[in-house]
Amino acid sequence: MSLSGASRRSVDLPALAARVDPGLVHINTRLGQQNGGVAGTGIVLSASGEVITNNHVISGGTSIEVTDVGNGQTYSATVVGYDRGHDIAVLALRNASDLQTAAIGDSSSVAVGDATAAIGNAGGRGGTPSIVAGTVLALDQTIMVTDDITGSAEQLAGVIRVAAELQPGDSGGPLVNTAGQVVGIDTAAATAPRSSGAEGFAIPINDAIAIGKQIDAGIASPSIHIGPTGALGIVVQTPTRARDGSAVSGALVTGVTPGSPGGQSGLAAGDVIVSLDGAVVDSPTTMITLLVGHYPGDLVPLTWVDPSGQQHVATVVLEVGPPT
Repeated sequence: MSLSGASRRSVDLPALAARVDPGLVHINTRLGQQNGGVAGTGIVLSASGEVITNNHVISGGTSIEVTDVGNGQTYSATVVGYDRGHDIAVLALRNASDLQTAAIGDSSSVAVGDATAAIGNAGGRGGTPSIVAGTVLALDQTIMVTDDITGSAEQLAGVIRVAAELQPGDSGGPLVNTAGQVVGIDTAAATAPRSSGAEGFAIPINDAIAIGKQIDAGIASPSIHIGPTGALGIVVQTPTRARDGSAVSGALVTGVTPGSPGGQSGLAAGDVIVSLDGAVVDSPTTMITLLVGHYPGDLVPLTWVDPSGQQHVATVVLEVGPPT
């Protein structure tokens, strides 16, 4: 499908931006354990400061600052809850009021060939949001997304594929129709485009809002976590292969915060976690998923293997940590 067709020309980008931008926020997440930061976008759902975004925008964040595009003010944010399996998070802005909200559309009405626009905090620059025109290429797509830091991966199903160039910082921003209504949440750029142009993926807004309502209701599930997150105080990634080339199962510890539950248990960089709470840990994704069901103060049995091959077992008390 060509991007130079009538559907692209029919999108009035300045008019859409003027209509949509005031209901958006720029998100800046500080990653304490990874010593870095992530920039993204959010969609304002309530005048009192409820915001929906991608979970990967706030995952691992020790502090979250949100700047409202409509009034220019910056607020600190707390995480109401998040769904790792569907990459959705709901934030609450502290002391926010009278915010302009986004117009929410109906993603069930989206069809292949529809003209759209993707809006976001491209490049994490802040200021006026970027906007690019696009076209819906396919519906109900399944993709695999990978965390660049930990190597953990999640499969996202039911997403919208669009011919639009999404950039870092756009995540959590809206995919809108020609009426300026949000029909999706910009989530990922295609790493291997299936056409000559850039492509991206968006979570249907109906799915995202349904998850948001479940979070608001305080209903946890295997993938939805409500409130504070229990943490070990460590950084993990996918283990490297053994000397013989065979795969190594588990979660490789690459950093331990001094005084954290992980540190107090004796965990050190180079160790490989193989079991948590009695369940096998075969990857960072598995370990992080297991932690979704736990809260600060929980007692959790932990098993790991050190670089010499010796196995260790300890029971740790989880601390308050960043969302996973």
